[in-house]
Amino acid sequence: MEPNQKKREELLKRQLEVLNKKLKEKERKIALLRKKRSFEIKEIGKFRQALMNILEDVEEARRKAEEERDLTHAIIANFADALLFFNEKNRLSLINSKAEKFFSVEKEEVVGKSLSELSSNKYFKKILGLVGSEIKSVFRAEVEMKKNFILELTTINIVAEKTKKGALMILHDVSREKLVEAMKTEFVSLAAHQLRTPLSAIKWTLRIILDGDLGEINKEQRSFLEKTYKSNERMISLINDLLNVARIEEGRFLYNPVFANLASIVENVLKSYNEQIERKEINFVFDKPQEPLSSVYVDVEKISLVIQNLIDNAIHYTPPKGNINISLKEKEKTIEFSIKDTGIGIPQDQRERIFSKFFRASNAVRAETEGSGLGLFIAKNIIEAHGGKIWFKSKEGEGSTFYFSLPIKDKRQKKV
Repeated sequence: MEPNQKKREELLKRQLEVLNKKLKEKERKIALLRKKRSFEIKEIGKFRQALMNILEDVEEARRKAEEERDLTHAIIANFADALLFFNEKNRLSLINSKAEKFFSVEKEEVVGKSLSELSSNKYFKKILGLVGSEIKSVFRAEVEMKKNFILELTTINIVAEKTKKGALMILHDVSREKLVEAMKTEFVSLAAHQLRTPLSAIKWTLRIILDGDLGEINKEQRSFLEKTYKSNERMISLINDLLNVARIEEGRFLYNPVFANLASIVENVLKSYNEQIERKEINFVFDKPQEPLSSVYVDVEKISLVIQNLIDNAIHYTPPKGNINISLKEKEKTIEFSIKDTGIGIPQDQRERIFSKFFRASNAVRAETEGSGLGLFIAKNIIEAHGGKIWFKSKEGEGSTFYFSLPIKDKRQKKV
């Protein structure tokens, strides 16, 4: 073989080896790419499955949210009370069917309107007249929409993440309750009036017999008649309390306010308690102010009744030889009355109810079985009707101090 031919063959052989080497490298890279592609396909499959699962979860959450939204709308639509929701700009954004009925409107007519725009409706005008230009956070009031149709209004601010999102207005129909209450008050008033007449006749008949106008009576007869007379007096007192409660609930309790001196009213009331104070040997002190007090514009009869009720309680629930102190002070455009006793006091867990109608504390019932539980209720209503306040401090077993304050008014302002 020629040298040149041999060289060519060796060259071809080396070129073939290089080509084979490159081919193997290419095959290795293709294998790696195939492996990588297979891995990527598997990962894409996993990702696709995860994405499908997420989409299914999102769809389930959307379905549940829609169900909850529909349920919420159904509850709002069928709610027994009227509901109105105003957004943060005080525009009406939701109204239920009960509210549509109350206001005689369709939601399409009012949704999106501002408070001022809604006031063109006569019923909205009455509501918004109470609320004002901006809905208050918590507000309660009663409004008579028309005769025998009364709504109880409650407003609540809706706050999320310390930001006001709007305000909810709830309107509850209390017409039937008010009608029943009025009928009950009318019945109590009628029954009390009917009972007072025969009781008054019994009282004066007993008084005539006890005074001997119909002849002498023996000691035993007098004892029975005096017990009967006292029981009759208690009945008359109860009837008077019921009549006062009826007048309070009818809103016609104050009718004759005049300018008067509170110290003089207290002194006049105290005159009728001398016998009881002496009988129980109570150390009774009236700290009459050294300087004349400013006049107060009051119904003297009603303020006398308040003082009488407070003194009655102090005497009844203070043991013999106890202490009772009355004082009057003028401060910050008010006259403050206080009566302090060393009586049984008021239990801590019953203090919130002490001015409630017909309520008597448990220790008071044990100490004095008789009593209507109306005295403090009447006193509170009288004082508040005069623009004053009434409150107390007490510790069970050590006594109580009851206070009330009345505003001092200029004689040019003659309105209680």
